[in-house]
Amino acid sequence: MSTIDNIYKKEYKEVVELWEASVRATHHFLKEEDIEHFKPLILNTYLDAVELKCIRNNRKIVGFLGVAGQTLEMLFIHPDSRGKGIGKTLLNYSIDKLKVTKVDVNEQNEQAVGFYKHSGFEVIKRSELDSSGKPYPTLHMELKK
Repeated sequence: MSTIDNIYKKEYKEVVELWEASVRATHHFLKEEDIEHFKPLILNTYLDAVELKCIRNNRKIVGFLGVAGQTLEMLFIHPDSRGKGIGKTLLNYSIDKLKVTKVDVNEQNEQAVGFYKHSGFEVIKRSELDSSGKPYPTLHMELKK
């Protein structure tokens, strides 16, 4: 059983490195300049705006989530740790303990869309642009009641 742990500000650099590795492995539609655009925002703004939890392997963070209100804002797993149930464990924790009912997903990230659908979420709305106004269609998903 994986233990859910807190993330501390001194670990933000490690979290951003994990985020980048995960994005490069799964978000093939993103442009390099978009990844570079988001990195400082995540480090300096986004991580402070959410409740952060992680799973560690030998003290190293291998997956993390960020929740604001009832929305799962972030769920990223290191590429070397994918397919081991870490995402499912984090998602279940966010639903059971943090009362998550919503998530926004890049439409082009088909693996994530499938993961959330399999986990009981359904698409309730679609936006042409992401929350930053970039041309990446976003699916707004909600947990089925």
